[in-house]
Amino acid sequence: MSLPPATPSVPSPSSPLDAAVTDAADEVHTARTLADSSPPTDEEILTVENLTVEFPTDDGLVKAVRGVDYTLHAREVLGIVGESGSGKSVSSMAVMGLLPKNARVRGSIRYRGQDLLTLRPREQRSLRGRKIAMVFQDPMTSLNPVRSVGDQLAEAVLAHQLVPRKKALERAREMLELVGIPQAGKRLRAYPHEFSGGMRQRVMIAMAIINDPDIIIADEPTTALDVTVQAQILEKLLEVKDTVNAAILLITHDLGVIAGMAHRTLVMYAGKPVEIGATDQVFYEPRMPYTAGLLGSIPSLEGERDARLRPIVGTPPSLIHLPPGCPFSPRCPLASDICREDEPAVTDTGDGHHAACHHSDKLAEAADATAFFKEGR
Repeated sequence: MSLPPATPSVPSPSSPLDAAVTDAADEVHTARTLADSSPPTDEEILTVENLTVEFPTDDGLVKAVRGVDYTLHAREVLGIVGESGSGKSVSSMAVMGLLPKNARVRGSIRYRGQDLLTLRPREQRSLRGRKIAMVFQDPMTSLNPVRSVGDQLAEAVLAHQLVPRKKALERAREMLELVGIPQAGKRLRAYPHEFSGGMRQRVMIAMAIINDPDIIIADEPTTALDVTVQAQILEKLLEVKDTVNAAILLITHDLGVIAGMAHRTLVMYAGKPVEIGATDQVFYEPRMPYTAGLLGSIPSLEGERDARLRPIVGTPPSLIHLPPGCPFSPRCPLASDICREDEPAVTDTGDGHHAACHHSDKLAEAADATAFFKEGR
């Protein structure tokens, strides 16, 4: 299911679906766009194959991630999108080796050919923060409140490089300047509570890139920020991607962020990928009803003023007691007997676009894929 890197195009809206997608993309008003940043290459730096993560509980086995596959190329932005509980963050924590001890992880996670799941804890720590770094969604719980920002940034350098502390602090100052924090030398002595939310998130980006990693995993990096600050953070992520020549794994539930940032998009549902392809393919030509439903739930400026949204009825299934067949079938307007009996595999629907649906051909033939989600269904 590995796809070549692709750069999304933005066609003009010609249907309600196109209008919804364009509105989603317009939510992210970054001065720096994908077209301005370095394009991805064919070099594969991270390959995830059949990744499965389970957690034993008193109520049963939670199947949090069920067979995730993707490839991340150098300088690529790969977006992973889905509802809460779809397995987005758990799969990224597996890449970082940060899952709790009771997690049962199977499959393969290869960084430049080296399987991370076979490494000893010490070897994992050596890679974590140096070659693979992470920007967490809540900087206040990630930063130590009783240590200065400069100390924490310098510690990230000293953990992986044999350099004097003075040089580590100088590197910290350079990174704060790079992410746009004014008076960087002075702010090194400040504490996290003395920064605004947007500034704290910039500190987290500085910490992630301070050792020039190959991969930056950004897990909901703009969740708690207002739209203006969100755009600044996303613009800065694209800028530092080029500065340190890194690839970005962008995890979010925000389709607007994905539309404006990602070369390729992977959609997850109930712990499993259900669609993956170039971002313009996934957004303008969805081949899985869940994807179409997500797009149809976006408010559109092109529609009638009194037009109601087309929500996806119901809730995601329990990851302990998954229904037979396709997990989305109880909520899907196209569900048939085969959907309720046989879970579809992810298959190529054409042009390297992959989806897990028995009825992807019906979506391909539809002028507006979101129209399947009728009001009140």
